[in-house]
Amino acid sequence: MNTYAQLPVTFVKGEGVWLWDDQGERYLDALAGVAVCGLGHCHPRLAEALCKQARTLIHTSNVYVIEKQEQLATRLAGLSGMEKVFFCNSGAEANEAAIKLARLYGHNNGVELPTIVVMERSFHGRTMATLTATGNRKVQAGFEPLLSGFVRVPYNNIEAVRQVAVNNKSVVAVLVEPFQGEGGVNIPQARYLQELRSLCDEYNWLLMLDEVQSGIGRSGQWFAFQHTEIMPDVMTLAKGLGSGVPIGACLASGIASKTFQPGNHASTFGGNPLVCAAAAETLAVIEEEGLIAHARTLGAFIHERLEAQLAGVSDVIEVRSQGLMIGIELAVPCTALVKKALEKKLLINVTSEKVVRLLPALVMQQDEAELVVDTVSQLIKEFLSS
Repeated sequence: MNTYAQLPVTFVKGEGVWLWDDQGERYLDALAGVAVCGLGHCHPRLAEALCKQARTLIHTSNVYVIEKQEQLATRLAGLSGMEKVFFCNSGAEANEAAIKLARLYGHNNGVELPTIVVMERSFHGRTMATLTATGNRKVQAGFEPLLSGFVRVPYNNIEAVRQVAVNNKSVVAVLVEPFQGEGGVNIPQARYLQELRSLCDEYNWLLMLDEVQSGIGRSGQWFAFQHTEIMPDVMTLAKGLGSGVPIGACLASGIASKTFQPGNHASTFGGNPLVCAAAAETLAVIEEEGLIAHARTLGAFIHERLEAQLAGVSDVIEVRSQGLMIGIELAVPCTALVKKALEKKLLINVTSEKVVRLLPALVMQQDEAELVVDTVSQLIKEFLSS
């Protein structure tokens, strides 16, 4: 179906942060499959783990115990401090699970019409519930009627959430990205999550963090909430968890971890042996190769170099970053830069029409990062002067 405005290139091979097309041309990937390929392309350990598992057992069913799934859940719980994990196939499914969990939590507490606070400029997926939660009218247009049970407030505005608390007694949860990705790489003020945590504690709400893009080391910590001292009640993961193999996860702690009971939620493919083997190897490689600290260091390097090269350039509003989530906001729409970068054999993205977004693999090295920055900076300067 005609659901993607695809770029005119077909990739047939990948290695590290490089891709080759069907004409033998090499491209530097600064997008990593939109924050998916944290280990780069075809990491040898990941490839071997997939082959080994595929030769052993690919799928049974969640009707039975899946050892790889239990091992991965234990690992994720240990890294995050969360208690329970539900596995699915994507970020949208993980967020759908979180939304269902919040509604069930509300009903269990006598709330007739459970309501979730969501944010402007957010992105949570394209299922009916997650696109309703998403703060992007373009994603929603044409799919009405949208679902009830959501109230939207500006991102990074704690007073707006306080006002909802006063006026709406049906709220049961807050769903928020610690750092917005699709919304333009938006970084909130320092104590935003702490204040949301305090409000949720005060009103007995669940704090649900969408870490589909920011999780698994991309922000410079295993999970973005670990830049603070808080703990969420629910956290969703996908993208970088499987390094390109479709896997999502909804993690919960406290009362949220006890809300789902058998029959409340399920997934045919969720957490099968193959995808769990991929995720487990991804976590092991990230830890053993020191990629989280590397993401912090390389992200800071890219940010500083971009600011230096774009200093004084008219219509460059701001460079924003958190680890290897990097956005360059321009004063004018700049989606044309994606094709211009492709012509230079560089893969980038533009989100929110005016933000050049870079999501490099965690394995990118400094010389490769220098090439990304130099190329992007030159493209922006040429674009803004034309």
